Amino acid sequence: MIPFEMMEPASLQEAVSLLDPQDPTIRAVAGGTALMLMMKAGVFQPTRLICLHKIEPEHARITVTGGELRIGAMATLSDVEHDPNVAARLPVLKRAMRTLSNPRVRNVARVGGALAHGDPHMDLPPVLTALGARVAISGPNGSRELPLEALYAGYYETVLDKNELITSVTVPALDGRKAAYMKVTSRTADDWPALGVAVSFALTDGALRDPVVVVSAATEKVTRMTGAEQVLQGAVPGDAVLTRAGEAAAAEAVILADVHGSAAYKRELLRVHLRRAVRQALVDQALAEGARS
Repeated sequence: MIPFEMMEPASLQEAVSLLDPQDPTIRAVAGGTALMLMMKAGVFQPTRLICLHKIEPEHARITVTGGELRIGAMATLSDVEHDPNVAARLPVLKRAMRTLSNPRVRNVARVGGALAHGDPHMDLPPVLTALGARVAISGPNGSRELPLEALYAGYYETVLDKNELITSVTVPALDGRKAAYMKVTSRTADDWPALGVAVSFALTDGALRDPVVVVSAATEKVTRMTGAEQVLQGAVPGDAVLTRAGEAAAAEAVILADVHGSAAYKRELLRVHLRRAVRQALVDQALAEGARS
């Protein structure tokens, strides 16, 4: 491994100042689980790494403000998995964390790094996108906020400038919306997915309202399936409607083949698991209502 400089700033502002938008070999590192693999494989050779472990502790906190859940970018995936506010307010997120890699990785990997990496196989981006999450970003010119789905520009590409850092992700209250995430792997449950499908929707008088359908892993980035959403909007969830929604998503999605499956295989997975995701969200709703009664 080629030698590199390691710096440990004491504040977010200092960390941002150490980044150079003209030098792609300078990177911030939070958990470093993905970055270390890239370095070992020779895909990335840094001249300087900016370790974020000593910046203000507020950036690792998970808090609730005005009904919204704020997750600091330096919170570990295990922090999210075991946080009582996440469990109470966003059970779909807690369930997703259980198969997001293995416990060793979850204990080290940070939320901000998982979002900024831009890998379409990550589980967090589709789940959080379906939940309407927003990311806060800081750079030398100040702070900005984006819907999470707007963060991704392509395969391993984000809209982050080289001297910008994600500082937090904010998830609005569900307010009665239903949500589910289906992760399909070709090997173990915590492996990289061949397909990820996340859905959320309101249910009014038995009909689906304002559905959000998000696909990842089979596509080059987190992608909204607007055709499937149009099929589901205002519909009473039944086999025929869910089949049409699955067909709409399969026709709309630009599917990528990789070691986890062919394009044809992933397209069929999408047809099937979109239906299952909606049904899972409805089952979870029924279980929650039963527990309250």
